[in-house]
Amino acid sequence: MYDLESFIGDLKRRNPSQDEFIQAVEEVVASVIDVVNENPQYIRNKILERISEPDRVISFKVEWEDDSGDVQVNRGYRVQFNNALGPYKGGLRFHSSVTLGSLKFLGFEQTFKNALTSLPMGGGKGGSDFSPRGKSDAEILRFCRSFMTELYKYIGPDTDVPAGDIGVGGREIGFLYGQYKRIKGENTGVLTGKGPGWGGSLIRPEATGFGTMYFADNILGNIGDSIRGKRIAVSGFGNVAWGAVMKATQLGAKVVTISGPDGYILDEDGINTPEKTAFMLQLRASNNDIVKPYAQRFKAQFVPGRKPWEVPVDMAFPCAIQNELSLEDAKTLVSNGCKYVIETSNMGVCADAAQYLIDKRITLAPGKAANAGGVAVSGLEMSQNAQHLFWTKEEVDSRLKHIMSEIHASCVREGVEDDGYINYVKGANIAGFKKVADAMCQLGY
Repeated sequence: MYDLESFIGDLKRRNPSQDEFIQAVEEVVASVIDVVNENPQYIRNKILERISEPDRVISFKVEWEDDSGDVQVNRGYRVQFNNALGPYKGGLRFHSSVTLGSLKFLGFEQTFKNALTSLPMGGGKGGSDFSPRGKSDAEILRFCRSFMTELYKYIGPDTDVPAGDIGVGGREIGFLYGQYKRIKGENTGVLTGKGPGWGGSLIRPEATGFGTMYFADNILGNIGDSIRGKRIAVSGFGNVAWGAVMKATQLGAKVVTISGPDGYILDEDGINTPEKTAFMLQLRASNNDIVKPYAQRFKAQFVPGRKPWEVPVDMAFPCAIQNELSLEDAKTLVSNGCKYVIETSNMGVCADAAQYLIDKRITLAPGKAANAGGVAVSGLEMSQNAQHLFWTKEEVDSRLKHIMSEIHASCVREGVEDDGYINYVKGANIAGFKKVADAMCQLGY
């Protein structure tokens, strides 16, 4: 029999100074510990110990030359966390905040997120403390070539299939894939997020944002409501927020905020025209990490140095980065009448804020369920690559919508509490855990 406190205490001793990883594991284990203690097979196979330890951690040096001819050195990583369900699958993050601990957290989360899609994918994550911000295309190209020269040894279409993440968009995926082809001399589905003209899938850049809105619409549909007419706050302004804004508008909702490190935009007219969403892409491509120009362009309000969670809305969608919505933010949202918080970034809500929302019976959808649309379409890209097919936008979107509906059903099935409240965090954790744990038992060790 497992005791949560002693298990997490041992985890902390083995993983010092990896707070995000500990937070992610503790959330899952707290949800599933009763399930584990009721299943002798899980105890006998030491599933909790095995599932919270990555299969392997790969670390390497990345040397590259900047435009001044000076040699720069960064660290590269690939955390191959669990492949019980299929090849390791998860993004590459290029950002100055990348550490081994942050990638272990992301790889752990990815394992259960991928399981929820029911596609044959394990969990992994990788990246570097290199930031593309302020770098020239030539510098990014040289870095990507050096990074892939090390990474290619450990990946493959049936082994480990990386994708993009923060700091790794279509440009970076192109540079990385070009170097892989140069080294290996083959065209394979070794990366996802590729351009649609050379092996990529349509709607992949929009998929995470599209998926989170489909998931939210399922939440509301479950109680006889709809996302149509809802007032929404979104954080961030990159691909995820961009996709979320577009799909929310298509479904009849009104998004009134986006945000960046410089502050947030409040657009009371709604971020609801092709011109406005296209400008979000221009902001991202500028590498300036600011949203203020949106206010100047569209005569909206810019609030410097603050987060959008102070704006009264029906639904909040954290779309930027982990732990971006604090306890105080959660209290402000609730006091302003917000009824739904949909994590669209990975672990976007701080642990104490998440518990507060659950205690208040506010619907909280965890990232491993709500933001699974991105990896779901990556999985569909893998299928297209394997079959040498190219599906239409409508076909991919239809499959994505179905996958998000099935994920929602799994969360409801495992997350209904005695008072009728649907604990989506618990439901997602149990549903994902069972799929991975059952496979691990059946595969042996």
